[in-house]
Amino acid sequence: MRKLKFIPALLIVSVLTLAFTSVIQTYKIGSKHEVKFDSKDASGIFSELSGDIDFDSKDLTKSKFNLKIGVASINTGNALQNKHAKSDKWFDAEKYPNITFTSSKVEKTDQGYKTTGTLEIRGIKKNTSIPFTFKNNAFNAKFSVDRNDFNIGKPTAEVANIIKIDATIPVTKK
Repeated sequence: MRKLKFIPALLIVSVLTLAFTSVIQTYKIGSKHEVKFDSKDASGIFSELSGDIDFDSKDLTKSKFNLKIGVASINTGNALQNKHAKSDKWFDAEKYPNITFTSSKVEKTDQGYKTTGTLEIRGIKKNTSIPFTFKNNAFNAKFSVDRNDFNIGKPTAEVANIIKIDATIPVTKK
C-alpha cells in the first residue's frame, strides 16, 4: 500500500520539475534578415545568412549562436565594387566563401544582451563581443569590425578601417 501512495507524490514532483525547468528555444532565421555594413567609403548588405540560434533568456548558459554569411552575397549597389570586394585582395570569396560567428557565451547587459565568441573572416579567427537585443522575434545587433584585423584590403588611409555592422535577424520558433 505504501508504494501506491508514493507514486502520486512522485508524479507531482515530476510535473512541478518540468513546469519550472527552462527549455531552450531553437529558432529558424527568417527570410527578411539584413546584414548591413557601412563605412565612409563603402556600404551595402550581405544577403545570404544561415545558421543555428538557440536562445533562452531565462538561462543564458544554454544559449548559442552559429551563424554563417555568404561572402559572395555582398551587394554594394555597384557591380564593380562587388567584384572588387569578392576578389583575393579583399574578402577572397573563392577561397573563403563564408564569414562565421560561433558564440561561446551569452550574457545579460543593461541594454539587452552580449554574445562573445569567434568571428572568422578570411580564415582569421578573432575573439569578438557583439551586443544585441531581442524584441518582437528579432535579434538586432550593432557593432564595428576593424578590417585590418582580418587582412581585408591593404592597410592604407584610402579606405576606412572601421566597418560598422547593423544586423537584423527575424526568427521563428522551430
